[in-house]
Amino acid sequence: MTDTPLIVGLGEALYDLLPVGPVLGGAPLNAAVQAHQIGRFLGGYAVMASRIGNDELGQALVDTLQARGMDTTPLQRDPEAPTGTVKVTLRGTEPEYEIIEDVAWDRLDWDDTLERLAKRCDAVCFGTLGQRLQPARATVQRFVETAGQAARLFDVNLRQHYFSGDVLAAGFTAASIVKMNEEELPVVAPLLDATGDESAIAQLIDQFELELFVLTRGRHGTKLFTRSETVEGRVARFELEENADSVGAGDACSAAVLHGTVRGWPLQQTADMANQLGAYVASRSGATPELPEGLLGD
Repeated sequence: MTDTPLIVGLGEALYDLLPVGPVLGGAPLNAAVQAHQIGRFLGGYAVMASRIGNDELGQALVDTLQARGMDTTPLQRDPEAPTGTVKVTLRGTEPEYEIIEDVAWDRLDWDDTLERLAKRCDAVCFGTLGQRLQPARATVQRFVETAGQAARLFDVNLRQHYFSGDVLAAGFTAASIVKMNEEELPVVAPLLDATGDESAIAQLIDQFELELFVLTRGRHGTKLFTRSETVEGRVARFELEENADSVGAGDACSAAVLHGTVRGWPLQQTADMANQLGAYVASRSGATPELPEGLLGD
């Protein structure tokens, strides 16, 4: 337990190409940005470990993170591959994704900076998409294995065809926390020899010795499961701004869960914070809006 945690987003760093223009994105990056903002209010900080292109979008990404007060040392530069992009189409407020292949974050490589970071971080968030290709898959897995002292949140975050039973099993095995949404559960559970409904969660917790299972349920909020306790977060609502979308709401939930975990919060407090942050992000445009003073309460 610590009051000034170091939290790492690990994997894809990219730009979501939204109808309103390019917006910073990638689930672990979104989680890191929001975790850093939480740290600004409560103590602690976050960084993003990824690889970007030697291009305008890559420099824009660095500039944006630095403007948010984040250390960008763990961002590798690739001399050939472009910074990652995702074409996002909104159906109502729900996003659909077309993820561009063979980009810089697919080439994330193990180095001394990542090794030092893995050994000293308090928490790390990683997912399936950041492991779609080598060498990134091996790098992500090595980082998580090296970070045995940390809270390790595996955000399942299924995208297109970029997942497999092997990657899922490896992620569950390496993680102390698993997060997914209610649409992903019936897809993932059978791949891990579990049933496809909420009854599978207890089985997965036992099978993979998880400390916490996080189920996000859209407007119904977050539900947290341990071996001995199940908690539903208090549902939060915010007025929607123009061009609001739900991109990044689940990643804000990840940031809250990691802060709550490393700080030793009661499960109910963590679930309530996850709902508060997720609902606020869903009421705004883009995945990483600035969090206002007072959002986190006293």
